Amino acid sequence: MGAADDMSPVKSASRLDDNIDDVNGERARSPMSEETLDALFHGKLRFLQSRSGYRLSLDALLLAHFVSVQPKETVVDLGTGNGVIPLILASLHAQVSITGIEFQPAMAERAERNVKLNGLERKVQIRRGDVRAIDTVAPPESFDGVVCNPPFRKPSSGRISPNDEKRVARHEIQGDLGDFLAAATFLLRLKGRMALIYSARRAVDLLSSMRLARVEPKRLRMVHSFADVDASLVLVEGIKGGRSGIEVLPPLIIYRRDKGYSAEVAAQIAGERLISQCASR
Repeated sequence: MGAADDMSPVKSASRLDDNIDDVNGERARSPMSEETLDALFHGKLRFLQSRSGYRLSLDALLLAHFVSVQPKETVVDLGTGNGVIPLILASLHAQVSITGIEFQPAMAERAERNVKLNGLERKVQIRRGDVRAIDTVAPPESFDGVVCNPPFRKPSSGRISPNDEKRVARHEIQGDLGDFLAAATFLLRLKGRMALIYSARRAVDLLSSMRLARVEPKRLRMVHSFADVDASLVLVEGIKGGRSGIEVLPPLIIYRRDKGYSAEVAAQIAGERLISQCASR
């Protein structure tokens, strides 16, 4: 549930929020006045999110489209927030079972309501739990895949938001990268896959930490806001117990020169499933 740095040219949260479909022609209030009811994929997916807290960013969409998912697999989203990544994966993949794990009680409860709102109870379940005590949340080696959008910032880096949801999502306060990787190693079956989105500036930290956690990086894609600027994010997928050797994919460009979305990102926002290449084992 991490978000791109505020100084990143991607500006994930603000730009995507402008492109989320309004419900009934305008941004609707939910029965709880502190929430908004929003939609994705031309209204196919609806979800509640805090008006002032953590909100869906473009990062989640990029990650959901990047991860390799096979039919009938079980996938877990660590730090699921409002449960939007499980909703997106359930929409993109017909025969999967998805679990979202969230530490913050209010967000976990909202994620459960979002699952019910979309009638996805048979495909998606939400569990409240702490990645730092993952053995109390799920059995070992019980999932085929893990997705994770962990907080990018160290506790001493940048301005810390007074809002609990934003603070935990952005800063390594309730779990750092090592905690999320350790949880993934615990949950993944041998040869299971883990996909993450992370700050490009900390790409070396990510790759070295994945290898240390026995999740061998196999696919990597840099994300650039524009074609002529440095990467701001990196998408990486690794395999637990995999062989060494990584495939570096073509860069993902968010915006065209006119600041409209690139064709690929526009397709992702519209909910079109893009066939991703599975990592070699």
